[in-house]
Amino acid sequence: MKQRVASRRIKILVAKLGLDGHDRGALVLCRAFRDAGMEVIYSGLFATPERIARIAEDEDVDAIAMSLLNGAHNTIFPRVVKAIKKKGIKDVLVVGGGVIPDVDKKGLLKAGIDGVFGPGTPLPTVIDHITKGVSKLRKI
Repeated sequence: MKQRVASRRIKILVAKLGLDGHDRGALVLCRAFRDAGMEVIYSGLFATPERIARIAEDEDVDAIAMSLLNGAHNTIFPRVVKAIKKKGIKDVLVVGGGVIPDVDKKGLLKAGIDGVFGPGTPLPTVIDHITKGVSKLRKI
């Protein structure tokens, strides 16, 4: 992976995974990230973990923000982490959101998801988490 430049804008991939066609929240995130000064790439609907890893590698993203509302987060989110690790990508922040029960959050964090956000999370909270997380990764 290329050497990152600390001063460049954060490049984030908003990923709409699996058999979930509800993208309004993902599109709201895209706009919020753009308005916060980030460069945004949107995966489109029905992305696979392998496709997300390929986009992350091809576009040299700093972060991946996954959105899933169909209840498959315990399966698909960890598969994205595995797919990016398989490609040797180590410097990408991975967060996820959607209708995720509190009982599932600990397992997702253990699986390598850096932040888990549910409905009603204020957009500045998500943006701040990503900005701080990417900043830490760039210092490594």
